[in-house]
Amino acid sequence: MSSLLKQRLEGLKVSDIMIQADKVAHVQIGNPLEHALLVLVESGYSSVPVLDLDFKYKGTIAKTPILKSVMGIERFEMERLSELKVEAVMHKDQPTIQPETDFLTAIKVVIDHAFACVVDEENFFVGILTRRAILKEVNKSLYIDQS
Repeated sequence: MSSLLKQRLEGLKVSDIMIQADKVAHVQIGNPLEHALLVLVESGYSSVPVLDLDFKYKGTIAKTPILKSVMGIERFEMERLSELKVEAVMHKDQPTIQPETDFLTAIKVVIDHAFACVVDEENFFVGILTRRAILKEVNKSLYIDQS
């Protein structure tokens, strides 16, 4: 990596390229799975953040665990979607990053995830950093470096 490119990327912070919380689809921990599935389908995302009532980050939820939770022996038991809560099937071990995290560290976090949730020091949800945003920034930096 050229020194100019490396210098530009090292100077970036997550807060420079993240998507702000008010623009991110999410669900709350006590929502029924029916609501979570609707949010996922309507948004077109494969997973979304899960927040508590205070807007603190608790994990993520995806379509596959929801569908597995209502899979019966012979059919999907869709009526269970309104009975089960998000908390029962959400992923609690997703990595998070903070707004001041540097770009090169953030890359390592999103290698295995389509996005990383961005939280402040008190775990309040402030946004997400997507792989797409990182790739766009790298692409932009590569073209700047060539001039």
